[in-house]
Amino acid sequence: MLKLEGLSKTYKTGDAALSDVTLTIPKGQIVGLIGPSGAGKSTLIRCINRLVEPTAGKVLLGDINLARLGKTELRRQRRRIGMIFQEYALVERLTVMENVLSGRLGYVPFWRSFLRRYPGRDVQQAYRLLDRVGLMHQADKRADALSGGQRQRVGIARALAQEPELLLVDEPTASLDPKTSRQIMRLLTEVCAERDLPAIVNIHDVPLAQQFMQRIIGLRAGSVVFDGAPSELTESVLTTIYGAEDWHAMRRGDEEQSEAEADARDRMAALAE
Repeated sequence: MLKLEGLSKTYKTGDAALSDVTLTIPKGQIVGLIGPSGAGKSTLIRCINRLVEPTAGKVLLGDINLARLGKTELRRQRRRIGMIFQEYALVERLTVMENVLSGRLGYVPFWRSFLRRYPGRDVQQAYRLLDRVGLMHQADKRADALSGGQRQRVGIARALAQEPELLLVDEPTASLDPKTSRQIMRLLTEVCAERDLPAIVNIHDVPLAQQFMQRIIGLRAGSVVFDGAPSELTESVLTTIYGAEDWHAMRRGDEEQSEAEADARDRMAALAE
C-alpha cells in the first residue's frame, strides 16, 4: 500500500508544483492521474520515487517513509518501485533481452551487470516476461529496431523484472496511435491484476483513463480537485479539473474515432476472407 501525507513540492523560484497532496492507494488498485499541463502529475510520480525531492510530506510504501531515507537506503528501496516512462528509456544499442534484464540491476553485483552474466533465474524470468508481453520472438533484436508499441512493452517487462510492489507509469501512450494505446493500457491493467500490483498512471487521454482505470485522481495547480470513480467524471468535474470546454463534443469525437477503427478492422477482416 502507498500513502502520501501532505506531499508538497516548491521550487527555488517559489513556484508550487504540489500542494499538500494526501492519498492512499491500496494493493491492486490502478489509479489514473489526470489534469492539464503543468498540474503536477509528473512531479507527483517523480516525488514518490524521489527523482524529484519533495519539499514536505511523507511517502509511505508499506511502513517505510521514502521521503526520509538516505541515498544508500533509498537506492535499495527503489527496487520496490517499477517505473515506466513516456519515452521508454531503453538502451538503444542493447537487445530486448538485455534491456529487460536491466530491471535486475539493483539485485546483482556490478561485475555481473558489467559482464552481462545474470543469474539463470533472472534470465528465465526475463523470458517469461517477454512471453507475457508478446515479444518472445524479439528477444535478440536491438531496441532501436522496435516500434513504439514494442518499446513500451519492453519497458513494461523491464519494470516487472524488478518484482516491484508499486508501478509508476508516466504517460505510457503519449507517443502511440489510438489502437496501440488501447493495447498497452489493456496489457498494463492485466499484468497489475495478475500480480495484485498497485499502479499510478499519469495519462493525458481522459476517455482512455475512463475505460481502463479503476480510480481517477484529478490535479489542478498541484492540488487534488477530484478523487473518485471514472463514472463520476461528469462534464462539471472535467471543467473543475481542466477549465471550460465542450466535453460532450470531445466524447462524441472519441466515440466516432472508435467506430472508425472498428469499421477499419471489419474491412480488413473481409479482405482476408
